Amino acid sequence: MKGLRWWIGGMLFAVTILNYIDRQTLSVLAPILQQEYRWSNSDFATILIAFRVAYTIMQSVFGRVLDRIGTRRGMTLSVTFYSLVEVLTASAQGITGFRVFRFLLGSGEAANNPGAAKAVSEWFPAQERAWAVALFDSGSSIGGAVAPFLVLFIYRHFGSWRPAFVFTGLLGALWIVAWQLLYRTPEQHPRITPEELAHIQRGRASTPGATLPPVRWAKLLGYRQTWGIVLGRFLLDPYWFLVADWFAIYLASKGFQLEQSVLGFWAPFLAADLGNFFGGGLSSFWIRRGWPVGRARRAVLLIFGPSMLLLIPAAFTSHYVTLMLLFAYASFAYAACSTMFLSLPADVFHTRAVGSVSGMGGTGAGIGTLISTYLIGRITDRLSFQPVIIAASIIPCVATLVFVSLVRARREPDPDGIVLNF
Repeated sequence: MKGLRWWIGGMLFAVTILNYIDRQTLSVLAPILQQEYRWSNSDFATILIAFRVAYTIMQSVFGRVLDRIGTRRGMTLSVTFYSLVEVLTASAQGITGFRVFRFLLGSGEAANNPGAAKAVSEWFPAQERAWAVALFDSGSSIGGAVAPFLVLFIYRHFGSWRPAFVFTGLLGALWIVAWQLLYRTPEQHPRITPEELAHIQRGRASTPGATLPPVRWAKLLGYRQTWGIVLGRFLLDPYWFLVADWFAIYLASKGFQLEQSVLGFWAPFLAADLGNFFGGGLSSFWIRRGWPVGRARRAVLLIFGPSMLLLIPAAFTSHYVTLMLLFAYASFAYAACSTMFLSLPADVFHTRAVGSVSGMGGTGAGIGTLISTYLIGRITDRLSFQPVIIAASIIPCVATLVFVSLVRARREPDPDGIVLNF
């Protein structure tokens, strides 16, 4: 198969779409469920926090598991588990049931980003890696944009929210079959051409090294590059989950009807999709022009992170089109930055540590999102979304400063070969 690595990238894109459709099902139905069960925003926040607690803990755990059992088996285990949980969510009764099922869903979905990052480190040379990350990460935007229409179509057709969880959960079975048939590491794949294998190996800073053990967490925490990735995602990722988890409720608080809210989902999610490819393409362009990988990644962050300050006017307007444009640009800028952060573990670390570092970064993002989710619920019940939007505009600037300060090339080569001179 020519271009086999891009078929692998397509599988990572597809699983990220499924991942986000499953998680967005609840967010799309949130206004309906709030009315049926009389939940406050703080009540809804506890359901989101249940997901986040599991997602936060299990990203680091799954990162470790992926480095031990491999990408193929690890991703299969993850998708099988969370697809089953999504189907079973249809049986939830009240807030406690939703908390339990969302906790389990978060546990299973936590493998997606570390698993995809590890697959990218195995299959793509450095000059193509940001494109590959943009491809799979754009699945979150597509999944977020598709979910409102799919879920509400099912809801309107059946007159109940429960079938929506069943139908979205069953989609995972199709992906598992295709993944089992297609995925191996390049060195073990029977359908890769010799030319493509040589291309991957020439442009890959580290080789899979299946005989080498994964790197201990304590060792990885001794590198400032690890902390730059973890703290950067701690600060940056809560913006995305503000949009993914709260956007329908935010638009409802502005007085917009459910149909308008669903249509509004397209603006930030599709803009984020464009941002993924623009950020990845821009850094790859600079790398092809001879820029060091680290310089190209930092330049994208320095351009787009501070530009998220343009979201601030959204805190002071209720004009529908203006809100869509402001959130669209902020999501575009966020996604350009997010692609850089998701590329970094594969850029900076040997592949035997990529899953672990990516998982630790996901845990950092999860902790930040846990804190922000709790605060959003409390602040919006007592005040409004206005201070939340202002904070979401400013904090990405801090994330950019953290990254450019900590994630830099070493002056001397790492004697253990774990951190690469990127």
